[in-house]
Amino acid sequence: MPVSMIWPLTRKTFGLRQARTVNKVQLPCPATGRRTMNPVISVMQKGFACYRKALVVMLISLSLVACSSSKDPELALIYSPAAKHQAPDRNPIIIIPGILGSKLVDRQSGTVLWGAFDVKFANPNNPDDLRLLALPIPTDGDQLPVEKGQIEPDGVLDRIKFRILGIPVQLQAYANILSTLGAGGYRDESLGLMGQIDYGSNHFTCFQFDYDWRLDNAANAKRLHEFIVKKRVEIQRQHKEIYGIENSDVKFDIAAHSMGALLTRYFLRYGSQELTEEAPPELTWEGAKYVERVIIIAPPNAGSIEALDHLINGQHIGRPVLPFYPAALLGTYPSLYQLMPRNRHQRVFWNQDTSRPVADIYDPDLWQKMHWGLGSPEQDDILATLMPDVDDPLLRLAYARRLQSRLLKRATLFHAALDRPGNPPESLELFLVSGDAEPTPATLTIESKTGKVKILSKEPGDGVVLRQSSLLDERTGGEWQPRLRSPLKFEQVLFLPNDHLGLTKSKTFRDNVLYWLLEKPRLSR
Repeated sequence: MPVSMIWPLTRKTFGLRQARTVNKVQLPCPATGRRTMNPVISVMQKGFACYRKALVVMLISLSLVACSSSKDPELALIYSPAAKHQAPDRNPIIIIPGILGSKLVDRQSGTVLWGAFDVKFANPNNPDDLRLLALPIPTDGDQLPVEKGQIEPDGVLDRIKFRILGIPVQLQAYANILSTLGAGGYRDESLGLMGQIDYGSNHFTCFQFDYDWRLDNAANAKRLHEFIVKKRVEIQRQHKEIYGIENSDVKFDIAAHSMGALLTRYFLRYGSQELTEEAPPELTWEGAKYVERVIIIAPPNAGSIEALDHLINGQHIGRPVLPFYPAALLGTYPSLYQLMPRNRHQRVFWNQDTSRPVADIYDPDLWQKMHWGLGSPEQDDILATLMPDVDDPLLRLAYARRLQSRLLKRATLFHAALDRPGNPPESLELFLVSGDAEPTPATLTIESKTGKVKILSKEPGDGVVLRQSSLLDERTGGEWQPRLRSPLKFEQVLFLPNDHLGLTKSKTFRDNVLYWLLEKPRLSR
């Protein structure tokens, strides 16, 4: 638009009136910065001249910004040739969501425990639903809580549905990852079997690993091992039918988000080995023989302060839309303890004094002394609902504290298994995507007299996971040095200015992920 057309519109914008004179006005000129003093100055004659100059400068600046602004890449155009390439040398991919990332359903009643909050869902304010949501608290031994067989995962949560004032609302969850892979020519098994996409006679090359994210991560890693072995046999059969290849050496790529990255790392190191208190699993890299390239997105490799806070205080998952999930409920989930930060990184302090780190946040005696979480006497109403056959409040508390102690211990074993030094096979490549622009809870303070905790400070991250945690930066809590010190060997790291789920919406994310999967040269070929 020419300047002559814009100028009349700017009079109101700059608060100027036509042909108005003022006496003894000092009028600063935006173009020159000079002030003019005259008994009578015509704003229209003199002032407008300065503002015209300023406007021209402004328009030139805007045009330069417009010329230099970035454009989104045409991903379909860039990756179309690679997307069309369907051959045995192209790895199938497995999508592994994080905590809360799989839909959970009661197969008997059809109640959705997690994943839809519009009509029929499990509300923790309802006693029957609370018992469904919780894992059972053992009353006859020291075993871990296991699902009773009534609740099962029902797909990766690509969208979350809920209602606000009766109006249905839908939020994207993992749909962005699935759409990115769709642009890369991957054929998703779940979408195909549900009839959402007709792939014709083409075989599937993308698989969603859904799992009960409440359970122990090592146990879910064992399930992942079984899942991969099964899919590998299926693909080998397809390769024989389509290409005539007998027993093809099928390798998978993996894209894992958040906590899904932790169970993936355990699987890569130990395959289907159990995590026991008697002896640590043997570091064999058993799972790595099935996998070639792994992309971990927003992984809490060094834990998350939020997990500790939620175990102590409970969690408002989606205030005010979703209900409050009490600490005693969340305290039955082994996975949540395994998301706590490491002691060595000194993330928790006494009485806001950063010179007094808490020695061991996994000490059961500390949790009992502070009346935290599952083992708090203040949670007895919840415990009574979860253990309706136990009438004695003290006995309920004893059972709850025994479980809490066991889960804290198991979390330390899980962390030790992940942190054990060991060089991965050369054929395994690890890529990291991390957010570093959102203020993220970094430290926690404990009031020693009351046991109350609150966030003390924030640092760069994605709003949930710190940059330091994604990198597993071992400089944290120790002597600083200029170079990253991490036991993880990354092939490439991508930092993005997005939040925990927003990372996957980024065009930069999509572009890089498709390049890593489709075009980046591989060590094995």
